[in-house]
Amino acid sequence: QVQLVESGGGLVQAGGSLRLSCAASGRTFSSYVMGWFRQAPGKEREFVAAITWSGGNTYYTDSVKGRFTISRDNAKNTNYLQMNSLKPEDTAVYYCGAVWRYSDYATRENYAYWGQGTQVTVSS
Repeated sequence: QVQLVESGGGLVQAGGSLRLSCAASGRTFSSYVMGWFRQAPGKEREFVAAITWSGGNTYYTDSVKGRFTISRDNAKNTNYLQMNSLKPEDTAVYYCGAVWRYSDYATRENYAYWGQGTQVTVSS
């Protein structure tokens, strides 16, 4: 079956860095955009970043532009979220997802597959 497995979360001080990974299996994802969302306690799950199959197009929410970088290695069926200059407000559970390439990548409800999430905690 289709699986998305996130890893790389943890506890880091403000200003530090983490790299999240999302390993995909169970089908070919060439027709899917891969995205990252996050959910802080008491808040809705929000869009963070997305990348097309070719890697030629990337998208970010304004609050992470210039700090986060999304990339993918299709040979490994894995995508990555490099997070630099982390802030306490980045604290959340981060989820990897896959959405059909013609759907709105920033809308949570459009995603067909999700991982289980990985906790990121940024201390001040």
